[in-house]
Amino acid sequence: MATTAEWIAGSRPRTLPMAVAPVVIGAAAAAGLGSFDLLIGALAMIVALALQVGVNYANDYSDGVRGTDDSRVGPMRLTASGAASPGAVKAAAFISFGIAGASGVVIVALSGMWWFLAVGAVCVLAAWWYTGGSRPYGYLGLGEVMVFIFFGLVATLGTTWVMAAQLSPAAWVGAVGAGLIASGLLMANNVRDIPTDRESGKMTLAVRLGERKARISYVLMIGVAVLLPLALVAQNLWFLLVLLVWPLCAGPVRIMLSRRHTGRALITVLQLTGQVSLAFAATMAAAMLLG
Repeated sequence: MATTAEWIAGSRPRTLPMAVAPVVIGAAAAAGLGSFDLLIGALAMIVALALQVGVNYANDYSDGVRGTDDSRVGPMRLTASGAASPGAVKAAAFISFGIAGASGVVIVALSGMWWFLAVGAVCVLAAWWYTGGSRPYGYLGLGEVMVFIFFGLVATLGTTWVMAAQLSPAAWVGAVGAGLIASGLLMANNVRDIPTDRESGKMTLAVRLGERKARISYVLMIGVAVLLPLALVAQNLWFLLVLLVWPLCAGPVRIMLSRRHTGRALITVLQLTGQVSLAFAATMAAAMLLG
C-alpha cells in the first residue's frame, strides 16, 4: 500500500504551479475590470488544482496499465512501481475530478452561468483522454496543444469571465502566456521521456519533433510567453514587471539547449519552469492591479 508521501509524489507537485498561474491571472484581470469575487476565485483555484492532480493520477493509471511507465525516469509512478493498485490510482483520479466538478457546480450556481457546466464536463473529459481511452491524444502528439487550451485559455479566461462577464487584452495575453509556459513544462517532461516513449509507441510531440527541435520548441514557448506582456506596456507601464521573470528563464533555457543534460537532469527544468509560471502570474497580476 502506498504511503502518504508516495501519494503526494504521485500527484506530481511540480506541475501544480501550472494550475495556480492561470487562476491568479484570470482573477487579477477580473479585478482590473472592476469585478472580483474572492469566493469564486477560491473555488476556481480548487477546480484547477483538482483537475491537475486528477489528470496526473489518470496519467499514472493509464500509462501504468499500458506498460508505458515500466522504464521511466522521473517522478514517482504509483501504478508502474506497484506502490498502489491500478484501481486505487484510478479512484484517486476520479475523486479529484469529483472535487473539481463539485466546486465548479458551486461556481456556476453563484454566477448563474449554467453553460459553464458544459465547459467543466469537457475539461474533465480532456483530462481523462490525455492518456486514457482507446485513442489517447497524449499518444498522438497533441498534449501540448490541449494543455495550452485548457491550462491557458480556458482556465484563465474562464476565471475572468465568470467574475466579470467580459475579457480584457491583458486577460488574453495572460492566458496565452500561461498556456505557453504550461505547454513548455510538458515539452520538457516529454523530452526527458523520448527514449522510453518512442520504445513504447507513445508518440508525443517531442518524439515526433526529435530531441533537438523539441528542446528548441521549449525555448520558443517560454520566450514568447515572457515577451508578450511587453505589447501592453504602451497602455500600462506596470507590465514592464515581466522583465523580472526573464532571469528566471535563463536556468531552464540553458539546460534545455544543452544536449548534455538528459534523463534526471531534466527534472530540474520542471521545477524551474514552475517557478517561471508563478513569477509570470505574479507580475501579470501586479501589473493589472497596479495599472
